[in-house]
Amino acid sequence: YYTGVTSNLELRLIQHKSGFYSDSYTYNRRPVKLVFSEVFRDILQAIKFEKKIKKWSSHKKEALIKGEYGMLPRLSKKKFNR
Repeated sequence: YYTGVTSNLELRLIQHKSGFYSDSYTYNRRPVKLVFSEVFRDILQAIKFEKKIKKWSSHKKEALIKGEYGMLPRLSKKKFNR
């Protein structure tokens, strides 16, 4: 999943769908579809949330997309043997 921050979601989605930037992550992954967005008043909070999501597993991102917020803590747990 692509994760990004923008001040103009409509324009950015058009750019991704049209391949406006040939060096962008989504250029060779078109067509693209918006599956989740969140509005922030503060750009720094938006960037903080973006960085957090980029570290998530695809399973955790899918739970967020589906609105399964109760699953997020369970999907956060590290799985390793001691």
